[in-house]
Amino acid sequence: MNIKEIGAAFFIGGTLYVILELVYRRRSHISMFLAGGGAFLLLHALFSRYEMPLLLKPLVGMALITAVEFIAGYIVNIKLKRGVWDYSKARFNLYGQICLKFSLLWALLTLPAAFLSHMLSMVF
Repeated sequence: MNIKEIGAAFFIGGTLYVILELVYRRRSHISMFLAGGGAFLLLHALFSRYEMPLLLKPLVGMALITAVEFIAGYIVNIKLKRGVWDYSKARFNLYGQICLKFSLLWALLTLPAAFLSHMLSMVF
């Protein structure tokens, strides 16, 4: 990947993550742009480097995005005490930073992200 492709992947991921938040919660935070950009950049790097079966991609995406969300939550919500999100009332949550409901959503959204990653690879 070249620097333009890295920048494009980060910008696309960050922008789409913020749009999802605005549609779902009607608000977002700069940390979500950073988390979304980082998550999509990592997915794009994986998908463009390694061939994997279509059914494996949602599992990989779910694990990767959930990990990015947990790390971002730990930094932003716990260490910096920003309170950007709190899943502590959701079932199957971990320290209020991640929960099963959103992990499953990330799995579903990984399929269009994989397609977008493929399109991005064709451009660069």
